[in-house]
Amino acid sequence: MLYNPAPTLLRLILSVTCLLFIAGYGYATLSQPPEVNLLARHLSPDIQHWFGTDNLGRDVWLRCFQGAFTSLQIGVVAALCSGVIALVMAAAARIHPRLDLLMRLITDAMLAMPHLLLLILICFTLGGGKSGVIAAVALTHWPRLALILRADAERVAQSDYLTLTYRLGHGHLYCWRYHYFPALLPQWLTGTLLMFPHAVLHSAALSFLGFGLAPHEPSLGLLLADALRFISHGNWWLVLFPGLMLFTLVMLFDQFARAIQRLWLRSDVC
Repeated sequence: MLYNPAPTLLRLILSVTCLLFIAGYGYATLSQPPEVNLLARHLSPDIQHWFGTDNLGRDVWLRCFQGAFTSLQIGVVAALCSGVIALVMAAAARIHPRLDLLMRLITDAMLAMPHLLLLILICFTLGGGKSGVIAAVALTHWPRLALILRADAERVAQSDYLTLTYRLGHGHLYCWRYHYFPALLPQWLTGTLLMFPHAVLHSAALSFLGFGLAPHEPSLGLLLADALRFISHGNWWLVLFPGLMLFTLVMLFDQFARAIQRLWLRSDVC
């Protein structure tokens, strides 16, 4: 049966369009912080305030998009940094057997520790803030991708064409440029893209627990943390809309990454 890429392309286009809209609108609203209006506290959603208002009368619609833009920033930078770390670790494992052993020991130690606890420890050590959250997420999400890339690099190292390349007199840099990197790039790209939703979710979790961004910075995790104090008063919109925004971001990133992975793998097969 012939493969029809149209549904995958449609899913890719829709996810990219929605992500660009959220990022663009969130960036545009950063210049106009939500106005504090104590006379409009805890208003339910209406025509003027689509997502209602919070305990200080601030528009939840604006705060959700600003928090989503911050989450996008953190997720993209952290996932890219984590992907680079994974690639460097996989490359270092091919240099010498002792480096390979050291890489596996570090990876096993990272995977053995509770993920959220490690995130909190790193973020707390670095003092929190946006840079602390990015560093914590980047330093904890690379081990699984590094193991996958290491296995792919091992497969390339045992191939006949690489042995022939060495016998023709080419060095390690030539082999990495023309054999290792082209073989590892598809897996690295899809693995890094699939880290985006995890990075967004865990950055929000750090802010929710109070170890992430400062209270004055827009964050979906902080919105959810603040909403817990008022949910018992019937202010359901303070939890619903930030939660839906976070869920939407994670799902859009996931669909985008899986569409890229499906199209890339199909093109490699063809």
